[in-house]
Amino acid sequence: MKNKVDQTTHFGFQTVPESEKANKVQNVFTSVAGKYDIMNDIMSAGIHRIWKESMMNWLSPRSGQKLLDVAGGTGDISLKFLERAGSGHATVLDLTEKMLAVGKTRAKDSAVQKCLDWVVGDAMALPFQDNLFDVYTISFGIRNVTHPYRALTEAHRVLRPGGRLMVLEFSQIPVPLVQKAYDLYSFKIIPELGKLITGDRESYQYLVESIRNFPDQESFLKLLNEASFENTSYRNLSLGIAAIHSGWKI
Repeated sequence: MKNKVDQTTHFGFQTVPESEKANKVQNVFTSVAGKYDIMNDIMSAGIHRIWKESMMNWLSPRSGQKLLDVAGGTGDISLKFLERAGSGHATVLDLTEKMLAVGKTRAKDSAVQKCLDWVVGDAMALPFQDNLFDVYTISFGIRNVTHPYRALTEAHRVLRPGGRLMVLEFSQIPVPLVQKAYDLYSFKIIPELGKLITGDRESYQYLVESIRNFPDQESFLKLLNEASFENTSYRNLSLGIAAIHSGWKI
């Protein structure tokens, strides 16, 4: 099933030709790039920062490691990684040039700016050689990829043996009543916040819908295994609103 090439895919709750999804996603993030970080703070009440710190705690960056942060946007994960590691290098890759431009501007006075590269690229066709990176991260990005399995196989390819994959993504709450309350907030409040803060309701409507289309924790864990990662596991965050998936290239 994972090798089947479909002619259409989902873009939120819409069905679109596969060839159009990447451009649509790019348009979403180009539209909201300037207010993306502040919108994350507002709609999550800052909890996304705690989730990212939880990922760093589990990852435990080590001195000298090379990170590839895919869908890295404004570079917050890469900055956290380098601060934790003490030394090393991070490559921020994103499909949307405007997101990277915001990140570069914010990082220009950082002590680790010389340890950062910013690359426009596609998660499904990474412009890097095999066995290059020690760590691959993707945070709140893989659900926007047309074929997540292809992104995972690319992650496996560019990681060195012994390298680690970590995926932070919105997931499914295993308590139906809590999920229902979260859905109510997501569909009624978040798009309106998007309109108020960024002037773009439609982009945040898509982002909410994309969360509902993403596989649950166990299903995504199986996808990691199919992509040849080993010692795979996951941890729920905030009752399963988000989850961190981990896997190793052995």
